[in-house]
Amino acid sequence: MMKIVLLIIFAFILGSIPFGVIIAKIKGVDLKKIGSGNIGATNVLRSLGKGPAAITLLGDVLKGTAAVAIGRYFGLELFYEGLVGLSAIFGHNFSIFLGFKGGKGVATSIGVIALYAPQTALFTLIIWLAVVLITRYSSMGALVSFGLLPVNMAIFDSKEKLPVAILITVFIVIRHRENIRRLIDGTERKVGQRT
Repeated sequence: MMKIVLLIIFAFILGSIPFGVIIAKIKGVDLKKIGSGNIGATNVLRSLGKGPAAITLLGDVLKGTAAVAIGRYFGLELFYEGLVGLSAIFGHNFSIFLGFKGGKGVATSIGVIALYAPQTALFTLIIWLAVVLITRYSSMGALVSFGLLPVNMAIFDSKEKLPVAILITVFIVIRHRENIRRLIDGTERKVGQRT
């Protein structure tokens, strides 16, 4: 049990690394004060362009993948392996380096399920891309694709992993509350729309 606790703590710290903030700072920009104020790749794209956004996206994805990989390396059972991944998502959302504030966890969640449930991750990514291409709203893509995550997990992978999938979905919906309000109001920014 101590091993699991230590891995969860480590994953939280790993997930807390704010790649978007670091990259923006290198560019001389305070990411939390521009655009949506979010630390993720979508705000980096709107505020700094494609290159910095791609680096941010990669960093945020790899945090989740690395957390699951570490759990797997130490031979954790499936649920606990997923729990370590969830801890990285939680770290991204409530970063210890940003006063327990952070992003919305989409890229880190993709990173988690990419290793935890690869086939489900592929379907989630395809749904996200399809919704974003149709609507031009990144938040809509996240809400639809992760809203369907538990269903996809049950169909394409193992029901043993369903609790982790449900928790990821809950995290995503909670972190997108403001986006949901803006989508309803018609004030949500579209992908690529500059700040």
